[in-house]
Amino acid sequence: MAKVSNVDVLVVGHGVAGLSAAVSAAQAGAAVAVLERAPFEDFGGNSRWTEAYMRMKNDSEVSDDFESHFAENAGANPDPMILSEAVSEYSHWPSIVKAHGFPDPELISFFAAEAPSALAWLKQFGCRFEPMPIYLLTQNTTRIASVGGGLAILEALLKQARALGVEFHYNTTAKALLQDGDGCVTGVRAVSTEAGALTFHARNVVLASGGYQGNPEMLTQYLGPKASNIRPVARGGYYNKGECIRMALDLGAAPAGEFGSYHAEPVDPRSAMAEAVVFIYPYGVLINRNGSRFVDEAPGTVDAHYDNITRAIGEQPGGVAYVIFDSKVNDIPRWQTSIRSDQPAIQADSLPELARKLGLPVDAFISTIDAYNAACPAPDAFDGGMTLDGLSTKGVWPAKSNHARTIEAGPFSAYPIISANCFTFGGLKVDTQARVLDTDGRAIPGLLAAGETVGIYHQVYTGSTSVLRGIVFGRRAGKTAALERA
Repeated sequence: MAKVSNVDVLVVGHGVAGLSAAVSAAQAGAAVAVLERAPFEDFGGNSRWTEAYMRMKNDSEVSDDFESHFAENAGANPDPMILSEAVSEYSHWPSIVKAHGFPDPELISFFAAEAPSALAWLKQFGCRFEPMPIYLLTQNTTRIASVGGGLAILEALLKQARALGVEFHYNTTAKALLQDGDGCVTGVRAVSTEAGALTFHARNVVLASGGYQGNPEMLTQYLGPKASNIRPVARGGYYNKGECIRMALDLGAAPAGEFGSYHAEPVDPRSAMAEAVVFIYPYGVLINRNGSRFVDEAPGTVDAHYDNITRAIGEQPGGVAYVIFDSKVNDIPRWQTSIRSDQPAIQADSLPELARKLGLPVDAFISTIDAYNAACPAPDAFDGGMTLDGLSTKGVWPAKSNHARTIEAGPFSAYPIISANCFTFGGLKVDTQARVLDTDGRAIPGLLAAGETVGIYHQVYTGSTSVLRGIVFGRRAGKTAALERA
């Protein structure tokens, strides 16, 4: 027989969103339990491994482009009818708009407005936020970061949660949501490695268990065959199996975000490091296994375009590409900071030798490099590559819009790159109270969500907002869960 526990608020997931929810609910006086499928030493999901950059000018102001970037990436071919309805008061929105999968302005405005107070809340627990050096050599927005990264935030929240009496259940996986006859969510059935079957009854349940980047079946369902080419960017992603998203959808929750896409980072497949990123490609060329270029390597600042470029790498044969550059890379200040792999570059004194070392067709490779070199502008215009220089190719496809310099000065270097999955875009629709909405735009009683379990991203990730999303909506979910249905 399953062991039964009763709490006020049950949180599924132990990352920054789940811990924010747990602490917020406990501060409001609720009895809180947290379920975590990982063992204690791996708690934290993706939050544990990230440097926790945040799209803010400082800890009291979001970046100028915070809301506009979400608006510009609200989904492909947006319906003007939906957009026209969304500019009215939220209370007047028809159900089809409230349940729509786009990141609605009501939600994003709330997100932006609450970010500073969320960081002030974390500072009470000892967290610090400062401008920090970033591995992207060019960027088009402002960022700060958590001192100590995501792990520092997790440890501060965990200490506070324990002080408030939150109970934790590690190696415990949620299996089913419980409902009463009126459709209210009343708890969770779970399985623990140590304790076996468990039943948790709760006034409110907060789902904060990440996306589905650790579930090949769901990835293939939503992304198609290319899912086999990508892997989680860090260890924490493997624990994100997507069951809570699926359970909520089965209850009638509205989907939100772009289910067929994900936040991608270019990593060295040879490395076992978390986020073994390779961001030097704007200063070289990307070559696939056929020996061909396939994308504009530098259409703008790298932070604005790496998401799409990396996904394009994932769609190449074998899901891999190679960045090729030569000794002129030493003209670029601190270029080494753009590579975080612990594996060395593959080097050769000649281009044919490099192609052979990479296992690429030599003739096609050389033909591609020759065509690219012939299309590059005069070399004396290069200014160090720290700004968009407009040095573009002429007469070659695909064009390269910036930093186009010939590759001819040996020794020559290469890194393999694959598309790593930071998190999936698809998730649940929530309102500004973090309540999960059904497909008619009504809140499902007793069910809330936060973090990657919530879907707000389409097309291009609004960089440096994911950890912030977890904090803001986790905190709100906890407060809502503690006060509703009390």
